[in-house]
Amino acid sequence: MSKSRRRARISGGAALLGAAALLASGVPAAQADDETPRGPATEVVPGAGTRTPALVDGIEEAAKDSGSPAAAARGHLAAKKDRYEIADPARDLTAEQTLTQGGDETVRFQQKHRGLPVLGGQYLVRMEKKDGDRVVTGTSGKYFTGLTVATKAQVAEKTAIARAVAATAAGDGRTGSLTKLTPGPSAAKARSKAEKRTGRGGAPLSGASHGLVVLPQGKGVLTYHVTVTGTDPVSGAPVKQEVYVDAASGFPVLQYSGIQSIADDADFPGTTGSGVKLDGTKVGLDLTRDKASGAYQLRDYRHQWGGSKNALTTWDARGVDANDASGRWPSGISEVASKTEEFGKDATESGAVDAHWAAGQVYDYYKKKHGRDSLDDKGMAINSLVGVTDGGFPFVNAFWDGQKMVYGGGDEETKTLSADLDVVGHEMTHGVVEHTAGLVYVGQSGALNEAVADYFGNAIDVNASKTPMSDPKAALIGEDLCRTKAPEDCAFRNLNDGRTTAKDFLGVTIGTDSGGVHLNSTIFSGALWDIREDLGGTLADRIVYKALAAYLTPLDGYTDARNAVVAAAKDLGVKGAKLRAVHRAFDAHGITKGWEKAIGADSDKLLGDVNATRVGGRLPNTGAGAGGGWWAASKSDDEGQEAFSVWAGRTAGKGAKKLISPNDGRYHVYPDTDGRTVAWVAYGPTSVEVLSRPLAGGPVKKLWSAGTTVANVHVSGSAVTWQESSPHGQQRVAYLRKGEREPVFVDGGRYDVATALPSIQGDKLGYAKVYVDKDGYQQISTEITDVRTGKQTLVPAKGAHGGIATPAINGTYLYWLVDDIADDNRMGLRRAKLDGTGLTDIVPEDSDSAYFWNVDASDSAVTLTQWQPQRGWSNGNLTKLVQTDLDGKGLKRVSCNRGEQTGHAADTGKRVVWIDGTTGHTDLVTRARPAGTC
Repeated sequence: MSKSRRRARISGGAALLGAAALLASGVPAAQADDETPRGPATEVVPGAGTRTPALVDGIEEAAKDSGSPAAAARGHLAAKKDRYEIADPARDLTAEQTLTQGGDETVRFQQKHRGLPVLGGQYLVRMEKKDGDRVVTGTSGKYFTGLTVATKAQVAEKTAIARAVAATAAGDGRTGSLTKLTPGPSAAKARSKAEKRTGRGGAPLSGASHGLVVLPQGKGVLTYHVTVTGTDPVSGAPVKQEVYVDAASGFPVLQYSGIQSIADDADFPGTTGSGVKLDGTKVGLDLTRDKASGAYQLRDYRHQWGGSKNALTTWDARGVDANDASGRWPSGISEVASKTEEFGKDATESGAVDAHWAAGQVYDYYKKKHGRDSLDDKGMAINSLVGVTDGGFPFVNAFWDGQKMVYGGGDEETKTLSADLDVVGHEMTHGVVEHTAGLVYVGQSGALNEAVADYFGNAIDVNASKTPMSDPKAALIGEDLCRTKAPEDCAFRNLNDGRTTAKDFLGVTIGTDSGGVHLNSTIFSGALWDIREDLGGTLADRIVYKALAAYLTPLDGYTDARNAVVAAAKDLGVKGAKLRAVHRAFDAHGITKGWEKAIGADSDKLLGDVNATRVGGRLPNTGAGAGGGWWAASKSDDEGQEAFSVWAGRTAGKGAKKLISPNDGRYHVYPDTDGRTVAWVAYGPTSVEVLSRPLAGGPVKKLWSAGTTVANVHVSGSAVTWQESSPHGQQRVAYLRKGEREPVFVDGGRYDVATALPSIQGDKLGYAKVYVDKDGYQQISTEITDVRTGKQTLVPAKGAHGGIATPAINGTYLYWLVDDIADDNRMGLRRAKLDGTGLTDIVPEDSDSAYFWNVDASDSAVTLTQWQPQRGWSNGNLTKLVQTDLDGKGLKRVSCNRGEQTGHAADTGKRVVWIDGTTGHTDLVTRARPAGTC
């Protein structure tokens, strides 16, 4: 393109991203030539997060050739300081990667603040090299200019690790895994899974610190980045959790899962052989013969022998638990081997032949089509583990854990997960994404991560199989894994499902699918697949790869990504009808400027963007409380920079909200109110304190100081109750009466008793309890303690072998959810009088409506979280609130909002407040009466 044809385009303000679902703002315009349609209009968000442009494109400016691409790129940014507002590129930018394709060079810089990495702070410089001269053609990314935070931690690193582990063990505090208390040895399936893992309930959670990282919120938040691995103490599921712990207070301000799942020459030491894939096709395999044993191993040196000489190796991991293969190298595994070059039935049925052949196909695709040398473009080794299980049970999933691919062995309906090339391509592409854009695996950026993995996984598959793009099966992910069903009935996803943001965006909170990373991925991957259908695979793949490698950055959302793809297309010379096709694909899927604002709600918003950081991710849910016509919730400032403070206001929405807690750098979370007093927890660098303050005003009172995780705080009249949880999952309920200094722990200090999930009304405190009865059998039920007299009334155990959830007490009854039917997803609503009598199931567990999770009760109504057991995901089966009378009669929808409704708290009468994810934000909302039938 000649200089006269280039048109400079500069859009300002890569603003901080919107709250829980990473809603993007400040996206650049995709300007087109006159004969092409215009993309989304440029939006500049002044000063919210940065003065550095989000995109500069269509330029042709000479770069001083300083020898290396990184030096030339830095020189350009320094010379144009008035444009980029990057004070010292040499000091504040570290070259992470240089992508070279022909004469094109793209340098990806990582932002540093006073020597520390900034999460999501990446800036890219694109250049062309012609006749030895470099020309800068564009820049883009996120560089945060407003960071001033000090870089000295107030919290000890070991404290940060302990808090991260405890937060992971505690789950979501009020609305996550701790809402269900399970008995240890009596939950049959969970027990057998844990016993098969290690014989003692799975590997314990442990944390490893990666040092200090700055979160780009306002002036910056200094955190420790801790990776927690092990086994979830409640569910037994494998854990690899990325946790960012505030270095001033020790509160875990950001969490997300690190498991990214689907649901050569003369000295060359290798040889070749063959094997049969599960579909019956015989394929060639690159092998290595072990000199000592003479066995042939699935170790392929051929692909990278001309470069790094690293191998593509397939490992037999049958019998290995998925937890032990996640984020760690499992002991005792070995390369899949055969006595001859012909690998037999065992290697076929384990999925080893498929995995090994497919890894080579994916490597070849990226090398031949995009010039990429392995997943990291530096010739990294590629390891595939096949046959993992879920505690001895079938594992119908596959994942990339940052180091390797792990494939489940499948079940009676699904083949081993390596048996479809698009699944292998998907997981290996997660590795490519990690080493390019690094899209954070949460919310919209996580959905983009999944979308790109789906796109390339499917592109590789249809290329290899020569499937026409017009074939309906071409858009299916995992369709070749079916044993008995038709492909369209068992495929994981369909890239031609036609989903749009307007009617299909699943507004979930971060606790669900990490903010919808899988649930919302086909909205964007569908647009990419439309582009491939319109432009053909060769051009479309080049466009999407260039957008990934040279434009996208870790915290991008849908509209950022649209503009990245459009800019990449223009960079490749796409114009006219073909460029219109690119715009048309995004328009058809609703990915246009301001799409988020088109989603309506029938509730009244009380507080916006609660329980979430501005860079997305998942906090332990900090909850909301209500009572006496008031609500209490935690929130940061508008920029998401400050530690959380507790706010309170009237549930009817009248009057101004009140700041209850001090703004002292600690995280003030898990609040509750009875309409007179607010109680909550404050996380500081050395302690965790339970605090309270009257709504009418007055000093904050310190009630208790604990050395562990505290959540589930409730207040009523003269007493405050809470739950303490250790990093090992031990749970205890405590209460403190007005005027006293020492709390009472209801377990009496017994280590063979677990208590959790307190609920208090007046003088009556109800909670879940696991205990050993007089005959030596472990039981689970509820107990009621009179906090005035200390008298304890144990409600007789009646089943509940799978656990109980969220007891809720009012002036008449104690309600709780019970799980007594093995392998069933329902929970019944059980009730007892406050003297422990009258035990009855007012909504039986085997009823059609008993798909419940949480419960809370007022003086006249019971409100429950309900979900619908539908196949697949839709807005119709996200968790919704329903309400009944005190006898469990007349279930009605509280709200017709289409998104996720969770974390509710009952006020007086039928009014409820809850956390709503309909718009992709995490808002505290309310309704005074049920909406009825929606």
